[in-house]
Amino acid sequence: MPDQPIASVSLVWFREDLRLADNPALHAAVQTGDPLVCLYVLDEDSPCIRPLGGASRWWLAGSLRALQKDIGTRGGRLLLRRGPASIIVPEVIAQAGARRLFFNRRFEPNAAAADRSVAGTLQKSGIEVTSFNGSLLHDPGSLVNRAGEPMRVFTPFWRTLVNRLQPRAPLPTPERFRGSPPLPSDRLEDWGLEPRAPDWAEGLRQAFDRGEAGAHARLHTFLRSGLGSYATERDYPDRDASSRLSPHLRFGEISPHQLWDAAEQAWHGASGARASAENIDKLRSEIGWREFNYHLLHDHDLARENINKRFNDFPFMRDGPSLEAWQSGRTGYPIVDAGMRQLWRTGWMHNRVRLITASFLVKHLLIDWREGEAWFWDTLVDADPANNPANWQWVAGSGADAAPYFRIFNPVLQGETFDPGGAYVRRFVPELARMPDQFIHKPWMAPALVLEQAGVALGRTYPSPIVDHKAARQRALAAFASLKTP
Repeated sequence: MPDQPIASVSLVWFREDLRLADNPALHAAVQTGDPLVCLYVLDEDSPCIRPLGGASRWWLAGSLRALQKDIGTRGGRLLLRRGPASIIVPEVIAQAGARRLFFNRRFEPNAAAADRSVAGTLQKSGIEVTSFNGSLLHDPGSLVNRAGEPMRVFTPFWRTLVNRLQPRAPLPTPERFRGSPPLPSDRLEDWGLEPRAPDWAEGLRQAFDRGEAGAHARLHTFLRSGLGSYATERDYPDRDASSRLSPHLRFGEISPHQLWDAAEQAWHGASGARASAENIDKLRSEIGWREFNYHLLHDHDLARENINKRFNDFPFMRDGPSLEAWQSGRTGYPIVDAGMRQLWRTGWMHNRVRLITASFLVKHLLIDWREGEAWFWDTLVDADPANNPANWQWVAGSGADAAPYFRIFNPVLQGETFDPGGAYVRRFVPELARMPDQFIHKPWMAPALVLEQAGVALGRTYPSPIVDHKAARQRALAAFASLKTP
């Protein structure tokens, strides 16, 4: 009998695309008919890769566990390896006898450069390498203004993106994988991604269901009960009006194409969900803001360098006690403290309150926005390499299309406007639970009898404000005025 042809093997390299549905790299690999090796590399050694924060490591563990199960039910296996991807990926290629590599691209400049290096090395050895855009609606660098320069203002960027966008239907989930060679794999538990002693993740577990199934369950809930009032209620932290899809997007458990398609279906009333044009447009614009930030990331080291170089001379202060008070939710401003405690307890913070807390750190305390970005990077489950630093720069005034520096949120007015009954503050700052609505956002203004009846002793059970708003505002404006005119 003639020799049977040796089947080729394809390697699918998972990174920030921890899903089976609408995964272009996986879809293309399945289409080859090859046996598949599915690989995830925990690369904490390459100097170009920013290590994940604690909350993100916790999320990653659950997402990988779910992906392992999903791949296993389809006849495959997720191979786990730890080490520099530049070493691990060629090593697995050789061990598996693979002839093809498929992956979805990353867009952070250092990570993208590392990917190109790995791909180039493999191509020189005869490996066929194919990459895809699996995480954005449009490739960064491809949208420019009339001068041929990257866009730095969101509105024209979004208008251009929408005009050029050719929405596609999400790719289906593969039904089965062909078996892959039995290769040694790390045990997920040995990576130590989840906290043990102490286990600080209980609040995170209660707030989120990690993995692709969790992403779609959250999307279904949002379409049924949140999208219909999204535009008008998403700014109110006392209401469950946010999509909470950001961590699922960050780890690629769901794709922007899937969200775009879901919005389209909701517009047409499919699956029992229906929303107005206003709400659909608001959801899509939030997807667009993420796109905008990734296009900025393509050209800038967002986490370390001001886009607006004028801010390189900003007179930030080093104030360890104030930074610690902000981190722990002990500033004396209830809406700020509620947000910081929500972050610590659940790994997430309401979108409006993120703006308030960030503005307070940078403008009330004059602390470098990079300190806040680093804290959010460590404590947010949706700490995104584009959104996190770009949003901080937006608030600080140092970014592209940034908020004017002289726009300084008054935390009392912000609390009274967006948490008028104080429900959000009472939930996360329980020592103020008995304060009347009139004083819930400014307890230092309450008469002594009101404080006594509420069981609040300023400076003991709850701190007095660490800075006076009016004085802090004047100080911030003076600091801004000291910058050189470009």
